[in-house]
Amino acid sequence: MKRAELESFIMETYNAETDYPWLKYPNYEVFRHCNNRKWFALIMDVPKNKLGLQGEEMLKVVDFKCDPILIGTLREEPGFFPAYHMSKDSWITVALDGSVSDDKTKMLLDMSYEATIPKTCKKRY
Repeated sequence: MKRAELESFIMETYNAETDYPWLKYPNYEVFRHCNNRKWFALIMDVPKNKLGLQGEEMLKVVDFKCDPILIGTLREEPGFFPAYHMSKDSWITVALDGSVSDDKTKMLLDMSYEATIPKTCKKRY
């Protein structure tokens, strides 16, 4: 999945707003829940060598909040990296270069959205 496709999919599918919080990195785009402003996706352009790859070319990536057990398995697959700029225990970085299937990217996006959704208050009886 390419960056533009992912951006469009997020805005069409989820109740989200975008934010560009860093002046130094104008291409870093955060997707937040509208009601609690928690992040569920962060799209960035990262030098390949910062992800353990060869070269200094920029790679478009997205960070998702993810189940820690699943993170270990995903990191063994092409296109997945320890989270860049986020907690490596609960976030994962996914390449947006076509190396990860659209279905897997959408599944992880949905998991991240659900993991960051506000918890409802339970009534006490």
